[in-house]
Amino acid sequence: MTASRQLPRRSFLGKAALGIAAAQLTSIVPAFAQSAATGNAKRLEPLKNIEAGSLSIGYFEAGPADGAPVILLHGWPYDIHMFVDVAPRLAAAGFRVIVPYLRGYGSTRFLSAETPRNGQQSVVAADILALMDALKIQVATVAGCDWGARTACIMAALWPERVKALVSVSGYLIGSQEAGKTPLPPQAELQWWYQYYFATERGRAGYEKNRHDFAKLIWQLASPKWNFDAATFERSAVAFDNPDHVAITVHNYRWRLGLADGEAKYEALERRLAKAPAIGVPTITLEGDANGAPHPEPAAYAKKFTGRYEHRLVSGGIGHNLPQEAPEAFAKAVIDVARG
Repeated sequence: MTASRQLPRRSFLGKAALGIAAAQLTSIVPAFAQSAATGNAKRLEPLKNIEAGSLSIGYFEAGPADGAPVILLHGWPYDIHMFVDVAPRLAAAGFRVIVPYLRGYGSTRFLSAETPRNGQQSVVAADILALMDALKIQVATVAGCDWGARTACIMAALWPERVKALVSVSGYLIGSQEAGKTPLPPQAELQWWYQYYFATERGRAGYEKNRHDFAKLIWQLASPKWNFDAATFERSAVAFDNPDHVAITVHNYRWRLGLADGEAKYEALERRLAKAPAIGVPTITLEGDANGAPHPEPAAYAKKFTGRYEHRLVSGGIGHNLPQEAPEAFAKAVIDVARG
């Protein structure tokens, strides 16, 4: 999960676009596989792979090739199926939709065994920038949740010329190692139990051994009112079998606490991020009314967005995995901010 230790809202289309999108879905997006007869959860497939930077990135693509690009970024411990009901809505609305597996997930692999299995915040954003370059996408709307929201925020802050618009669940999530040194009240620290678990060798070994059960527990705690079924969870859980998943996860959380070093080549980016830069691209932030994960209050980050900005609270028992729990609301936010 993601939330910034730095806890450093205003209006954008209607339901018509989504209505048209639903009507066009079958003809535009035949690649969404579903096995309703057997009870299997539908999947985003077929997948593609492309070399980008230090990775071979696995990703799903849908929609017209000449559509305005939208990149959807998942978090931990989730996968591309966080957007299984968002991607078809956006593709049917005419967008070119790219849904990549982050480093350490699914079919994404490192090109070299020598590359550090680094999970610091800036490197994930650099990965997505490299993906855009490989796909010859100059500018895209970027939207995400959890690690994906942080990555999208970083891209918008550091490379605004590459980001047309932003959708971020739980708002401004850029942090720093320095901010991570500040103790929180006990109740807030309790929510970060897994971060301290990962700081120990016992935690690393425990996650390696029990990663599926661990992820399921996080899903339950982060979205206490989301009654996902076994097929829905297992569809995502296979992404955690990636050989680098544990290393990337553990490094991410240890880096946040200053217990692990990042790579020297990203130090300049991290220094810029440590200043909590403002985000000027058009933005919609979202929050579920039943988010059980650590997250900042909207009032704490509203002023970090200096361009056209709106915050939306999504009600109905919506937890941390907002794109999967409330796909219509998430897709509408993307359409509104991208076309606003």
